[in-house]
Order: sequence, then C-alpha cells, then structure tokens
Amino acid sequence: MRAYLDDYAAVGAIILVGVLLATAMLGVNRLMRPQVASRAKTTTYESGVDPVGEGWAQSTVRYYVYAFLYVIFAVDAVFLFPWAVVLDDIGRAAAAEMGIFIGILVVGLAYAWRKGVLSWTP
Repeated sequence: MRAYLDDYAAVGAIILVGVLLATAMLGVNRLMRPQVASRAKTTTYESGVDPVGEGWAQSTVRYYVYAFLYVIFAVDAVFLFPWAVVLDDIGRAAAAEMGIFIGILVVGLAYAWRKGVLSWTP
C-alpha cells in the first residue's frame, strides 16, 4: 500500500512544482513589465484597423452552410479512408453498405445544390 501512495505523492509533487513554476513566471512578468498605461494602449485593436461604428455586424448564413458542408465531407473522408484500406478483407457486404453511405451523401449534396445553397452569389 505504501508504494501505491508513493505514486500519488510523485504525481502530486509534479503538479505542485508546475503550479509554483507558473505562478513564479507570472509574478516575475508582472514585476518586469512596463507600468505606463495610455489611452492608445487601452483602445480596442483588431487586425491593424481602428474600430469604427458598432461592434455588432450581421453576416449571411451562407458562410455557416459552407463550413457545415465542409465539416460533413471532411468527416466522411475520415470514414472512407480506413474502409478503403481494408476493403479486400471485409468483403462485398461492406462495399454495398459504403455505397449506401455515399449515396446518402450524394442525395444530401444534390438537395443542397438544388436549393441554391452552394451558389456563392445570391
């Protein structure tokens, strides 16, 4: 039982050293940084452009649909590659199942295309 608790003591010591090291680094950083604050340093800054107008902007849902479709097809590619590697071992039934899977994807893509989701301009 003593050896079992020694393992936990080692893990606890490593965590303690990590927390102490992080705290020490943040403390040294606070002591060494410049303390001069100006109005220019406290303004909002994004991509080198001064903020103009309101911080809220409306964007079209089309960008989200493109991102969603990309994620769907990227995940499908993750499923297709291992299946293709072991196709000889798993047989014709698995090939038929993958055909159904790809067919469902094609139907979804055709539906999105027909609805006009994939056109970039309105």
